[in-house]
Amino acid sequence: MKTPFRILAALLPVFIAGLFIQSPSQAHGQASAPASPGVAHKSAPWTFAVSGDSRNCGDVVMPGIAAGVKQKGASFYWHLGDFRAIYTFDEDLLHQPENIAKPLNISSYLDHAWDDFIESQILPFSPVPVFLGIGNHDTIPPKTREQYDIQFADWLDSPALRAQRLHDDPRDRKIRTYYHWIEDGVDFISLDNATDDQFDAAQTRWLQKVLQADSADPEIHTIVAGMHEALPESISSNHSMDQSTQGTESGRRVYQSLLRAQNDAHKRVYVLASHSHYFMDGIFNTDYWRANGGVLAGWIVGTAGAVRYALPPNAKDAHAAETNVYGFLVGTVQPDGEISFAFQRLSESDIPAPVTERYTPQFVHWCFAENSAAH
Repeated sequence: MKTPFRILAALLPVFIAGLFIQSPSQAHGQASAPASPGVAHKSAPWTFAVSGDSRNCGDVVMPGIAAGVKQKGASFYWHLGDFRAIYTFDEDLLHQPENIAKPLNISSYLDHAWDDFIESQILPFSPVPVFLGIGNHDTIPPKTREQYDIQFADWLDSPALRAQRLHDDPRDRKIRTYYHWIEDGVDFISLDNATDDQFDAAQTRWLQKVLQADSADPEIHTIVAGMHEALPESISSNHSMDQSTQGTESGRRVYQSLLRAQNDAHKRVYVLASHSHYFMDGIFNTDYWRANGGVLAGWIVGTAGAVRYALPPNAKDAHAAETNVYGFLVGTVQPDGEISFAFQRLSESDIPAPVTERYTPQFVHWCFAENSAAH
């Protein structure tokens, strides 16, 4: 009869060999697809936060938003694009003490703009996860999508996004400016319509696959589509995808695809945008969409620091609309996937003391009182 020691000795080589057995995908250098991330449903409501357009005064406003997002206990913050002005110097950068002592030139501004966005506007959210969308100012020359991909690769290839991408396609290791992730049965889809050539054929095909999978999956109850510019034919059509033929045509098709997910697949669908620097709820309550399929729930929240814009002439058709405000949208997700949205306004007193000390109370007040084209 073998002793216990001899039995263990006999089994040890088998155990070690088992550690090195590869799956077929691993044997060909591919990672095995993870289990579908984020589908299990929570039993209690939870929240997330969204806003966009943080150029001009973002270094002042965004730390205040970060503090508010943390106070709300949000699971993540989603920035819908336009991090820096790029075509000119942002006022907050000009008022940094080091740039007052040694004024920026074009070269030093372009070298510093995105690094400063990360340091001054994104790091204050830690440890809350941040998702980044791309805006039109993020592609103003000499900035390009390729530079954007490199600068923000840590966010575009975060563990959550990488897991989702590999779940969708185990061979897909390419980061993109558009992506999605599933959390608690909600599919969050971040789209790229930063330039007039979007949505292009590749992004549209990708979106159709995502929406088809969502429509067929009983575990997905809700779709939240976020982008920089509002889809066409909104109340904000004077400053949206309607400004180009490609944007109008492709944007209408995307809207109809989302509408089918709502009406045919019975998913809850919500659409978020920024680009216009004001807050608006009910952006698709227009004659066009009432006559062409139906009205999707939609919001504009371009209120993270950019110069505020006047409301469009037909803003009265929205459920709510206001300008000369900063703040963020809070989405509260119920266990059944229904989401309620509430706009959280920011006041001067919400700006953290170290930020006010760095930029001076006078400049913080300027951001709140004078950073506006809507007087």
